Amino acid sequence: MKRKKEFIIGLTVIIAILVIIFGIDYLKGINVFKGTNYYTASYTNVAGLAQSAPVTVNGFKVGLVRDIAYEYDNPGHIRVEIDLNKELQLPLGTKALIATDMLGTSTIELVMGHSDSFHKSGDSLIGENKIGLMSNVTDDLMPKIDSLLTSLNKVIGNPALTSAITRLDATMGNLEKSSAELSAVMTRMPAIAGSATGVLNSVKGISDNLTTVSADLSAVTSQLRNAPIDSTLNNVYQATASLELLLKELNSPNSTLGLLLHDTGLYDNLNNASASLDSLLRDVKKNPKRYISIKLL
Repeated sequence: MKRKKEFIIGLTVIIAILVIIFGIDYLKGINVFKGTNYYTASYTNVAGLAQSAPVTVNGFKVGLVRDIAYEYDNPGHIRVEIDLNKELQLPLGTKALIATDMLGTSTIELVMGHSDSFHKSGDSLIGENKIGLMSNVTDDLMPKIDSLLTSLNKVIGNPALTSAITRLDATMGNLEKSSAELSAVMTRMPAIAGSATGVLNSVKGISDNLTTVSADLSAVTSQLRNAPIDSTLNNVYQATASLELLLKELNSPNSTLGLLLHDTGLYDNLNNASASLDSLLRDVKKNPKRYISIKLL
C-alpha cells in the first residue's frame, strides 16, 4: 500500500514536470507533437532577435528560433538554431535573413535557393542581416539630419537671429500695448457714438436754421425787388440837395443864417444879454423883497 502511494506520487510529479516542460514549449510556440527539422545559421549581429521568434517564408510562419548562443570558437559570431516544419525542404543556397521592424523586433525570413538538392536537418544556412526600413533611415536620413542640425546650430548661434528675436519681442510688446489701447477706445465707442449723434442733431438744427434764413433772405430779396427804389433814390437826392443848400446858407455871410454865424456884434449882444440876465438873477436871489412884495390882510 505504501509503495503504491509512492508510485502515484512519483508518477504525478513526472506528469507535472512533463506538463510544465511541454506547456512552456507550447507557450513558446513549439508544437512538441509535430515533427521538426533544425538548422543553424551564424550572424555577426542579432539585435532584436529572441528565442521563439518566428521564422517565415514569404510572410508565412514555418518555424521558430529554438536557441541563440555565442560562438566562442568563432569570435564575433552568434549561432542561431531554428526549428522548421519537417515537411519543409530547404534547397541548397537558402539564406536565413534577420529582418527588424520599426519597433525593433526581429524575425528570420528564409529566402529559398534555386538548387535541386536540399539541406539535411542540422545543416548550416547562410546567415545575413536584411537591410530594412530602419537601416535605410539610419544610412540615408542620419547624414541629412546631422547636416540639418549643424545648419540649425549655425542659425541659432547667429547674432542676427538674437537681434531679430529681440526686435520681435519689442514688436509683440507694442502690439500688446496697441491692443490694450484699441480695447480702451472700443470701450469708449458708445459715448463717442452718443456725442456723434448729438453733433448730427445739432448739424441738423443748423441746417434747418440755414433753410429758414435762406427762405427769409429770399423773401427780403423779393421785397427789395418790388420796392420803389427809384422814388426812394429821388427823395434821397432831393434831401441831399436841400442839405447842400442849407450848408451854403450857413457859410454865406450875406444870408440870414450866415449872419447868425458870422456877425460878431450879434454874438456880443447875446453874450451881454446873458451876463445881464445872470446879474439880475443873482440880485433877485440876494434881495427878493425889492422885486416881490407880500401884503398880509
